[in-house]
Amino acid sequence: MSAHAVNYEDVVAAHERIEGHIHRTPVLTSRTLDAMTGRSLFFKCENMQRVGAFKFRGATNAVLSLDDDAAARGVCTHSSGNHAQALALAARQRGIPAWIVMPTSAPAVKRRAVEGYGATVVPCAPTLEARETTCSQVVADTGATMVHPYDNADVIAGQGTCAKELIEDAGPLDAVLVPVGGGGLMSGSCITTRALLPEALLIGAEPAGADDAARSLAAGELIPQDGPDTICDGLLTSLGQLTWPILRDHLERIITVDDGQVIEAMRLIWERMKIIIEPSCATVLAVAMSEAFATVPGDRIGLVLTGGNVDLATLPFD
Repeated sequence: MSAHAVNYEDVVAAHERIEGHIHRTPVLTSRTLDAMTGRSLFFKCENMQRVGAFKFRGATNAVLSLDDDAAARGVCTHSSGNHAQALALAARQRGIPAWIVMPTSAPAVKRRAVEGYGATVVPCAPTLEARETTCSQVVADTGATMVHPYDNADVIAGQGTCAKELIEDAGPLDAVLVPVGGGGLMSGSCITTRALLPEALLIGAEPAGADDAARSLAAGELIPQDGPDTICDGLLTSLGQLTWPILRDHLERIITVDDGQVIEAMRLIWERMKIIIEPSCATVLAVAMSEAFATVPGDRIGLVLTGGNVDLATLPFD
């Protein structure tokens, strides 16, 4: 097995670094959902994390890992999602500047949220090339440190603390289910779970309309995302150069679900667990309820609910 960008010691160090800044989110259960799936489900509720998503873990670890000179020059990233808000708040907590490159197509509510945390929003055209070019220019002009949303070792280590808390609080698990987008959370979860529960199965949950990780795992090589089409707006990105080798070497499998399954799972969690989640993290329950998952052995299943930042004006159900 090849060397990876992150090991479990990095995750432990990250947890010690960030635990005074993050919420130790609860692990919830539901008898109704247990009965529906025939399993014992343990939901790690990162929708209750600061900024409403797990992304605050990785962003905080990256910011706190900077030496004083680098920190004084600030941080930069390109994101229109949860990482943008996470990095903005993490930077504000350390008292350093943050520049967030956001496409002009990003919802105004997300731009205002980033600005509300004190970051400077730098607009760009709504293309990946424009995002990266603009971000590079900001770094050149300011000397800021680029903090990639997922393809960054400090970010991956920070995200690995989520599975660490899940396993510590829920106890032994037979399988861990995590959504896969860019792979930062899944990578961190792989590193942690393999260290603490070597026999547990690691399973990714991915929307069928953005299944680059499933196709990559099947092919044994990194296949970029191409024209994703799914309600799961947090899972549209391709795997990274750091995340892909970790997933390749540790994941048992990736199970895909369609948007109809995701919406049904999202509705069930809202109705039965009385918590707000966004579509991307409903993929894990959708997978747990799927025919494909019926062949997965084990009773005690850990599921990470990744975030709750959903536009209440455009919910996918009546």
